[in-house]
Amino acid sequence: MLQLFDGSIQLELNVAKLYRIFCAGLPRDAFFWKRLAMEEENHANLLKSGRYRFEPLGKFPIEILSSSIRELKSANIEIQDIIRKYQDTIPSREDAFNIALKLEQSAGELHFQQFIEKESESELDKIFQRLNRDDKDHAVKLRTYMNSHDINLQ
Repeated sequence: MLQLFDGSIQLELNVAKLYRIFCAGLPRDAFFWKRLAMEEENHANLLKSGRYRFEPLGKFPIEILSSSIRELKSANIEIQDIIRKYQDTIPSREDAFNIALKLEQSAGELHFQQFIEKESESELDKIFQRLNRDDKDHAVKLRTYMNSHDINLQ
C-alpha cells in the first residue's frame, strides 16, 4: 500500500514539475500551466496527508490510487524522461499541450479523476472530493483551452 501511495504522490509531483517547465518556457500560456501545476501539487499534498493521517486507520479511499505499482513506476519513468527531454529545450506550444493531454488521459491520472467524479456514500470520500472539486478533469481543461486558443489536437 505504501508503494502505491509513494508512486501516486511521485506521479502528481512529476506532472507538476513538467507543467512548471512548460510555464517557464511558454510564457504565452504561463498562467494556465502554473494553475495546472498547482493543482497537481495539491493532489500530491492530499495524498501525502491521506497517507499519514487516514491510511494507518484503514480509512483512506484507496480507489484514488492506481491499483498497479508496475503501472505507476512505468508512468513515473515516462514523465521523468519527458522532463529530461524538455528541461533545456522547450517543445512547441502545440506539442506541450498534446503531451499534457496524453498524460492526463493516462491510467495514473485517470484514477484520481474517476474517484473525484464518483458518487459516494462515505463522508470521508465526500470530504476528499470537495477538497478537490476545483481541480477536476485536467483533460477537459486542456481540450477547452486548446480549442479556444486554436491549438491543434494531435
